[in-house]
Amino acid sequence: MADEELEALRQRRLGEIRAEHGDPAADPSQQEAKQREAEIRNTILAQVLDQAARARLSNLALVKPDKAKAVENYLIQMARFGQLPGKVSEQGLIEILEKVSQQTEKKTTVKFNRRKVLDSDEEDDY
Repeated sequence: MADEELEALRQRRLGEIRAEHGDPAADPSQQEAKQREAEIRNTILAQVLDQAARARLSNLALVKPDKAKAVENYLIQMARFGQLPGKVSEQGLIEILEKVSQQTEKKTTVKFNRRKVLDSDEEDDY
């Protein structure tokens, strides 16, 4: 094989390894696509939320990013289907947060596994 072919194979394999491990420098086109998607999300959220609600959502994103992402997805979906009559206020965002919290609430159960003990009360020590 020629040196150029070998180098091309190495670069391609290096790119595949970086993409598998989530290296941000792996593929510039993927990075640009993610950046464009983030800009679109921010634009939609800016149109849908008022200033106080936007501030509350950004504070939530600092503490619980997964819950904030779920709320953002919910708001974007509602906006795309035209289910939002106007800008969502802070009180409206709180109601949406409660809905999302109820849907994603984890139920905790505790199960006791009692061990059977060989010591019985029937046999008294003499």
